Amino acid sequence: MLHIGIIGTGGFSKMHAKILSEMEDVQIQAVCGTSKAKAEEFASAYSIPSSYESVNEMLDAERLDAVYILVPPMSHGEFEMQLIERGIPFFVEKPLGVNVEQPYQILTELRKKPLITSVGYHFRYTDTVSQMKQLLSRQNVGMITGNWMGNMPQVAWWRDQERSGGQFIEQSTHLVDILRFCVGEIDEVYALYGNQVMHKQFDGVTAADVGTVTLKFRSGVIANISNTCVLPDGLGKVGITCYTQEGMLEWDTERLKMIEAHATSEIKKMVNPYLVENEAFIHALKTGDTVRILSDYEDAFKTHQVTVAALKSAKSGLPVRMV
Repeated sequence: MLHIGIIGTGGFSKMHAKILSEMEDVQIQAVCGTSKAKAEEFASAYSIPSSYESVNEMLDAERLDAVYILVPPMSHGEFEMQLIERGIPFFVEKPLGVNVEQPYQILTELRKKPLITSVGYHFRYTDTVSQMKQLLSRQNVGMITGNWMGNMPQVAWWRDQERSGGQFIEQSTHLVDILRFCVGEIDEVYALYGNQVMHKQFDGVTAADVGTVTLKFRSGVIANISNTCVLPDGLGKVGITCYTQEGMLEWDTERLKMIEAHATSEIKKMVNPYLVENEAFIHALKTGDTVRILSDYEDAFKTHQVTVAALKSAKSGLPVRMV
């Protein structure tokens, strides 16, 4: 029986807790929230034996095989370091933080003291992304466009640049990660961000609400990812279009469409990627076999570097070369 701890009581904590609670040989043993009341309420909902408001207290009191870190971007750092020090594997939701320095410190410690880690880039686990990766490996790719167009989430930290990192770091990071997974590493980043609408509607908006980022891949492929959070509730568009000598591949969160000169075909998403990523992590904990984990901390750090480089470029007005 694996004994799992959870840090955080928000929406993603509930999603992961539901999946874990339905797995065989897995027990969510403890949860830690920002208050004892929140932790107790969460524990009651998922039949978790213990609840805490201090991570140190939880780790001192429990014998945990792994911990899920499911907290907002600005809260990362201390929890990961505590788990590395204690030798406890962890799953962490993206993004890894709001800057590059703190995740790099965590990565440096992990290189000294390796642990099983997994990062929640769940789109990697979808059958449609897997199919797109296979198709692109056999085609000559010219360029790629991506978009994450939606509304501004109504939590105070998200609109605050210092706490969320901004939309590209917090949200569009998924698109960067899919492209890294399918196309390869990125050598250069150039970004333009703007504040057009949301600062007029809400107090405390310091994160950009429009942005476009051009990526140059090591292979020579050029990609552009644009995002905005100015749309009204209920409207949105998230997707990637790849342009190749064979035609166009159009991916969104529900399907992959292959458009060629004389034929069009489509496959729909058939798997729950959140379930698959959890199964991969739990399998690794049970067996030591990490091959099913598609995004560990080391790999996720490369995606995070690109998104932070985009913010640096937007501030300076200059392209940023990836090191």
